[in-house]
Amino acid sequence: MRKMVEFEIDPANPAKLTQEQRDELRRRAPQSDDEIDLSDIPEMTDWTNAQRGRFYKPVKQSTTVRLDADVLHWLKSKGKGYQTRLNAILRDAMNKDAA
Repeated sequence: MRKMVEFEIDPANPAKLTQEQRDELRRRAPQSDDEIDLSDIPEMTDWTNAQRGRFYKPVKQSTTVRLDADVLHWLKSKGKGYQTRLNAILRDAMNKDAA
C-alpha cells in the first residue's frame, strides 16, 4: 500500500537551495542545450499523441452561480457531470480570451 505525500508550495516563498544544488546550477549555467546529455532520456520530437494538462488538477472552489433555467436544463440534459461540463465550457472561453 502506498502512502500519499502532499506538499504545499508557496511560489512567493520558494524553498532554500542547498549548497550542492547551487553548485550544480552554477556548473550547468553556461551549458548550451546541445551539450545536454539526453542519452538516458531521448528527446521527444513526435507530440501528436500529447495530452495538454493530463496531470494538471486545478484547485476547485465552491461557488454559487445563477443560470437561466433553459441553460441549466441544457447542461443537465447532456447527462451526468453538468458542473464539469460547465467548467470545461468556461475554461474554453477563458483560453480563447487569453489567446
